[in-house]
Amino acid sequence: MAECPATPGTVRLVESVARGMGISIALEKILVDTPEQAEALAFLGSPTVQVGGRDIESEARSRTDFGLT
Repeated sequence: MAECPATPGTVRLVESVARGMGISIALEKILVDTPEQAEALAFLGSPTVQVGGRDIESEARSRTDFGLT
């Protein structure tokens, strides 16, 4: 499965925000390609950005409609 076309822009944004905050990050990209993997990773759609296993969008944290989109 190919990388989501929005991923490069999202990666640049996350890196830019981290630099602006003066923090060092370890960025990990994960290709989610099965419904089981989406469920296990609380994956809501591409791209999803999580910090410490939590979605950066607070309203998304209560959702349970995980899957491939």
